[in-house]
Amino acid sequence: MKIKSADFVMSNSNVTNCPKDTLPEYAFIGRSNVGKSSLINMLTQRKGLAKTSGRPGKTQLINHFKINENWFLVDLPGYGYARVSKKDKKTFQKYITDYFLERVQLVCAFVLIDIRHEPQKVDLEFLEWMGENQIPFCIIFTKADKLRPKAIENHVNHYIQKLLEGIWEEAPQYFITSASNGMGQEELLTYIDGLNDSFFKETL
Repeated sequence: MKIKSADFVMSNSNVTNCPKDTLPEYAFIGRSNVGKSSLINMLTQRKGLAKTSGRPGKTQLINHFKINENWFLVDLPGYGYARVSKKDKKTFQKYITDYFLERVQLVCAFVLIDIRHEPQKVDLEFLEWMGENQIPFCIIFTKADKLRPKAIENHVNHYIQKLLEGIWEEAPQYFITSASNGMGQEELLTYIDGLNDSFFKETL
């Protein structure tokens, strides 16, 4: 898939106010500071599409971007640490869950994991919540340029093994990416393109 257009549509904190289009949606979410905005900008080849920040918790709204006029990329708030009050954090955590439970246009969620770190409790808990609620998702390992190829393989294998020790009978689909060098861009967009084809065939 070639990204020909990528346009910001809206930000909001209430899933009922999301776009009324019936276009397929793909949500990107991860622990704060996982490199989500950088990855979105890399995928779309639009440097400033998603706002990047060194301050964790920058994204606190549901952000919709229309891609190629026929699907939405949705940038969701981080579900982990953020420098906001407990009240604010609780509020935007609720609309994360509301989005996943109520948004029928959602085709797949992409859960971002920093490949450099050991499996984090908050990530594992979130993946388990997704599984329990039957939300279709894939894992995107970010920042792979920070590790050597063998270390990447070891970290991914360790993570998948950790998942299989939990509720999972088989490993979810995953992608290895780097916003710095474009790793994984073609694979991810090809995957989304395939899901779009299936979506539009089913709606004919």
